[in-house]
Amino acid sequence: MPSDTHLTVDDRQLLRLHSEGMTSEAIARTLNLSERTLRRRTRLLCDRLGVGTPIEAVVWAVRRDLI
Repeated sequence: MPSDTHLTVDDRQLLRLHSEGMTSEAIARTLNLSERTLRRRTRLLCDRLGVGTPIEAVVWAVRRDLI
């Protein structure tokens, strides 16, 4: 797994919004992104972290006190 320094501010914000239980539509609106772009960014982040789902990514970040 990557070190904590590989998470950008945008990555942390995306994970924080997922952790709040927001829908993809609401997250995309908050970040001023299309839902397709949000799904792509989320998938890329999950791949970088070596996890399968956004929830696993949130757990990964919480365990490291990143969000």
